[in-house]
Amino acid sequence: MDYFYDILKQLIRTPSVVGAEHNFFMYCKRELEEIGVKVEYYDGVLVAMGDNPESGYISSHADRHGLVCTGHNEFQYAAFIAKNRADLTGNSNSEQLLNNLSGRFLEQKVQAYEPWSGSYLGMGVIKEAFLCPRRNNIIFKVDGFDYLFPGTPIAFMDKLSMNNNLLTGQLDNVLTIAVVIYLYHLGYQGTAFFTASEEAGKSWRFLLEWFRRFDVTTDKLLVLDTSPYESLEEILNIDIVLRNRDSNAVFRSPLKGKIKKIVKQNKIRFQYKDLYIKAKKEVLGVKKYSIGTTELGRIINATKGEIQGTTMQIPTIGYHTVEETTHMESIKSMIFILQKLYIKNS
Repeated sequence: MDYFYDILKQLIRTPSVVGAEHNFFMYCKRELEEIGVKVEYYDGVLVAMGDNPESGYISSHADRHGLVCTGHNEFQYAAFIAKNRADLTGNSNSEQLLNNLSGRFLEQKVQAYEPWSGSYLGMGVIKEAFLCPRRNNIIFKVDGFDYLFPGTPIAFMDKLSMNNNLLTGQLDNVLTIAVVIYLYHLGYQGTAFFTASEEAGKSWRFLLEWFRRFDVTTDKLLVLDTSPYESLEEILNIDIVLRNRDSNAVFRSPLKGKIKKIVKQNKIRFQYKDLYIKAKKEVLGVKKYSIGTTELGRIINATKGEIQGTTMQIPTIGYHTVEETTHMESIKSMIFILQKLYIKNS
């Protein structure tokens, strides 16, 4: 696993703010082309293809949360700008999460970068984060960035921390990007998608456009991601998070059965996130609740089931912060399952 962590350490230092992922895509492109993988770049999606591209379809989003300059000494949460949404209603999970976590950003170091080249433009420190009642949007005050122009992306300064079998950093979703690149090193010969703007709810459109561009359908699309939990105790008892469905669609894929068989045979601890949310809300007496949305569910719904698949996620705490944490056994479990699914003699 040492080589995997070497890949992850480099990726996590490469900024990829939602809406400004180009430099990160170029880094991934180089890493894959160095080992002979064919890589094509389309609007919003980087596509890697091994020697047997139809042997697997894996998707992982490449964007991470950050800020964007919107005026002189003014900065906003990039995901909401990328959504073209200046008016927050407060009813989405991401908005509620941001309101709850805004205090955690204080004193956080951030770096500005040129969106195309990725060139470093300077470092600043977040001094204030608040919901502006007049504009109904989150506004950040950052020391050190009074020279930036509107549209400049600002990433959280990040590095990987490993301690007591725990991994900490801004993991969503650089973690599974590293898993996919590492899988090619292990011999994966299928197709992988690195999508942009997932945190703004746009990635599924870019991915669907690729399938339609080449008139490709599949029932074996596997979407990798992290999955938020509230306590360290919870994630220490789970290795892999699966789903039967999300709020948009039921997942019907032969991959579901294959993954379940692998985890049971190898005593990998797993949980179905939709059932977990349902049970938790019933205990609390909540009648109306969301079981969450995924890139996959949106695609299934939009294609009326012509494209199907399933998800596999790594459980984390500290979701959408630079302190997002998981345990290393989860990462090993995901890589093990992927090897069993896609690499012969594993």
